[in-house]
Amino acid sequence: MELRQLRYFVTVVEEANFTRAAARLHLAQPGLSAQIRQLERELGQQLLDRGRTVTPTEIGTAVLEHARAALAATERITDTVDEFAGLLRGHVRVGLISGAATEELNVATVLADFHDDHPEVGISLTEDTSERMLAALGRGELDVALIGMTGAAMDSGIGVDVVLETAVVAAVAADDRTHGDDIPLNDLRDHPLICLPRGTGLRGVFERSCAAAGFEPNVAFEAAAPPLLLQLAAHGLGIAVVPGLTPDEAAAFGVRTVRITEPELRGRLALVWRTDRPAGPAAKVLLGQLRIALGRKAKHSP
Repeated sequence: MELRQLRYFVTVVEEANFTRAAARLHLAQPGLSAQIRQLERELGQQLLDRGRTVTPTEIGTAVLEHARAALAATERITDTVDEFAGLLRGHVRVGLISGAATEELNVATVLADFHDDHPEVGISLTEDTSERMLAALGRGELDVALIGMTGAAMDSGIGVDVVLETAVVAAVAADDRTHGDDIPLNDLRDHPLICLPRGTGLRGVFERSCAAAGFEPNVAFEAAAPPLLLQLAAHGLGIAVVPGLTPDEAAAFGVRTVRITEPELRGRLALVWRTDRPAGPAAKVLLGQLRIALGRKAKHSP
């Protein structure tokens, strides 16, 4: 029995599918299946029921607990040796929502500084929606992510550090005088809207608020980049729902911002990570540096 076989077994159970498990492990599916069968032969028991959905047998469920414990113990041994040696190595996987890499939240500089200090650590960066990154975090495919909070309840095993909070506003063309300085949320039901895609934090906050008000928003245009939302609004194609802007920023895009009321909406960016499983030393150090660097930049917009 080898540790890699236990890792393969745990991954197949988590994915409930050999194809997805093989992709996650970067293996060919026949090779993965052969390793699991070899493990079963060595133990003299069938560990998996291989239906359309792969599930552990009764004995497989019992073995699963010990397999996870063995893998966690191996990680702790490696981490302990690295910590005593003062060595950071391995790989850290970071997730980032689209449009978050700005001067205000300069993630690239933090990653570059970390790489200079710890050249033995590999870093990968994924840009995706908040919902998909939270799912990847749960599957162990990301170590830390910067997401937009949707307003949904968080898993108790996830640590959260809010690094930026801002008002959510409506943006209309600069010459649009049909709206005053404020607009009740309920009044947006009759207008074509320009929004970030589903799965993003701001869209989640907005849709939850609309549902609480008893209507489904009429989203005419979607785009992942807030500047494009503003450009569409500037051309009179609808009302954009965007993070708060300064007067200079609004003028530069040719829009005017209108405060959403009844209720007022807030958007939040947060660093998230798993707290219910051990993280490697490299991931711990990078998380700490991100929290310090982004925390210094955090602002609360009106």
